[in-house]
Amino acid sequence: MKPDDGFVLGRLKSTIYAFRGLWVLIATEHSFMFHGSISIVLIVLGFYNNITTTEWGLQVVAIGLVMGAEALNTAIEKLADHIEPDLHKTIGVIKDVGAAAVLVGLFVEIAIVALIYVPRFL
Repeated sequence: MKPDDGFVLGRLKSTIYAFRGLWVLIATEHSFMFHGSISIVLIVLGFYNNITTTEWGLQVVAIGLVMGAEALNTAIEKLADHIEPDLHKTIGVIKDVGAAAVLVGLFVEIAIVALIYVPRFL
């Protein structure tokens, strides 16, 4: 983007770049594909179980949390690999912490999913 693109053109270019990044995640990142598949299962479960609007809201936030964390983790890993392609202790810690962010989001998603669906199956 050039500084003289203007507000509207600049936002349009930013949106195009964001969709390009989303496509990279969908097409190449196995973790993103896995979490996306789980998200589809949860959406189908939501329709099947006729969950409430509040439950839909919680489920969508949980899915977004995990998918967003996975996207950020992927960006961290790719940047770290670009900066230091060889094994490096500090880079390893950085990548582990990024992965931990996904794990924390996953724990939240599991808790929300359990609160929504476990009572329906008991």
